[in-house]
Amino acid sequence: MDKITLKLESRDERGKQNAKLRSSGFTPVVTYSHGGEAQALKASTKELTKAYSQAGGNKIIGVKIDDARSKNAIFHDVTLDPLTGAITHADLLTVRMDEKIKAEVPLRIVGESTAVYQDEGTLVTPLDAIEVEALPGDLPPAFEVDISILDDFEKSLHVSDLVVPAGIEVLTEADELVAKVDPPRSEEEMEALDEEIVDVKPEGVEEEAAEGEAGETAESEKPEAAE
Repeated sequence: MDKITLKLESRDERGKQNAKLRSSGFTPVVTYSHGGEAQALKASTKELTKAYSQAGGNKIIGVKIDDARSKNAIFHDVTLDPLTGAITHADLLTVRMDEKIKAEVPLRIVGESTAVYQDEGTLVTPLDAIEVEALPGDLPPAFEVDISILDDFEKSLHVSDLVVPAGIEVLTEADELVAKVDPPRSEEEMEALDEEIVDVKPEGVEEEAAEGEAGETAESEKPEAAE
């Protein structure tokens, strides 16, 4: 596959002006390099979305700023709209191919666990990526996590169990849990959970009730008014 190239343009819009920029079909972008100054740029929202969907956070792309020569870069940080999932801002790190960088590589679950599909357990995967340091060209698209070895509830996979190619240094702690299978809850546990569910009154209701009772008591203790 040919390397993805993303065209970037200089921008003057800042802060609240970026809302107008987005409505015109562009997304604010910032590029920076190690020891270099950050540049405020913009990209076609359509082209930016396409480039990110193909490259993710660890694949080298080419960025062409205005009429300058194309540079190698990776997506370093992307902000998504919580409702639509659209990209609202992107940071791109320009890189040298002979200089190591830190990046997050996603974990991809492969295989099937008999503890899940036969014993009705629940697969637990607390990590979706790990941090590594490597030359940009050595970054893999993902690390595969083969869960077929999880054939009972006692086994688990940790970062130290991942197959990592030479030249890549894993920065995430080796004992971090990657995957395990929890056993299904017993009837006793489900009953215990049901018993823990209580009728919780909205905050302030109890206080108001208490104040009301206190007021009624005070009123009853007042002497009757003279006619």
